[in-house]
Amino acid sequence: MNQLNVGIIGCGNISRIYLENAKRFKNYTIQAVADLVLDRAKSHAAEYGVPKAYTTEELLLDPEIDFVINLTIPAVHAEIAIKALENGKHVYGEKPLAVTREEANKMLELAKEKGLYIGNAPDTFLGGGIQTCKKLLDDGVIGKPISATAFMMIPGHERWHPDPAFYYQVGGGPLFDMGPYYLTALIALIGPISRVTGSAQMTYKERTITSKEKYGEKIKVDTPTQINSVLDFENGAVASMVMSFDTWHHRLPHIEIYGTEGSMIVPDPNTFGGPVMIRRKDDSDWTEVPLTHGFTDNSRGLGVAEMVDAILAKRTARTDGTLAYHVLDIMHGIHDASSDGKHYIVPSHCKQPEPLPEGIAEDYFA
Repeated sequence: MNQLNVGIIGCGNISRIYLENAKRFKNYTIQAVADLVLDRAKSHAAEYGVPKAYTTEELLLDPEIDFVINLTIPAVHAEIAIKALENGKHVYGEKPLAVTREEANKMLELAKEKGLYIGNAPDTFLGGGIQTCKKLLDDGVIGKPISATAFMMIPGHERWHPDPAFYYQVGGGPLFDMGPYYLTALIALIGPISRVTGSAQMTYKERTITSKEKYGEKIKVDTPTQINSVLDFENGAVASMVMSFDTWHHRLPHIEIYGTEGSMIVPDPNTFGGPVMIRRKDDSDWTEVPLTHGFTDNSRGLGVAEMVDAILAKRTARTDGTLAYHVLDIMHGIHDASSDGKHYIVPSHCKQPEPLPEGIAEDYFA
């Protein structure tokens, strides 16, 4: 077998790029889509040439589906993943892995018990931009990483998203929504994290939607929207990270890494490409570095292809659920540290993902 049959559960905004990109990857094929609203699943199936449109329960019971891509809202990530695992299907989900550590642990334990794979977004760290940064770090271009900064600061999703309420529920907010991109990139580049602390606040108790579909509706805010944190890595490096839905404007970088021999500008971890910039200690200016890896456009679904490749090769996936659990544990730990007024010692651990081969081509997962 050199291909797996895949079903997508959840036909929201993000599903379209997965369906569009599926044709790029030859080791899996989308055989079914499902949604709470069956007509939406039927519409997606017709638009993208998918053979079957199902309710969620129907898809989970289909014996021909080997693998489920879980694109539901965070509140039901765990519920859907557990049902898929119980029905003998591998699972790759959108971030975060689950809302609670307890749910996520149950998912990982069930996958292990059944001999199934569970993986999770983001897969952007597999793109050409961050993989180039990883090669530069491994080659010692900026020396040993000492520290890093990471910033994601915007006004909030109610300005543009057609249905933004879930971003302000437990399991949402800037940390749980966008934090996985930044934390996963930092872990891929520098390594696992051992200790965190932070201050988190809920700046506004209510938000007003100004996007067209629900213009003027009010959203109750149930999660922190301004989170300033410090991350201590197992290898001794330290990072400052700010996640905000409360910032109108800023001029801060996405991610920068500072080493003993120079500094690196890491591209937006919510994208797959560059630019990657280097400035060594004696350089007079920054230099853009040519990307050493492919997959530099919006390649969502790359993580699915990499995980399918791992299943077929019987190796650990780079997007393995232990990485996503470590990210989830860190995010909760930052909130816990703020509430408790102390550092959170991170008990979870993951392996730093192996870099992709240099010069990786678009047909690598064919």
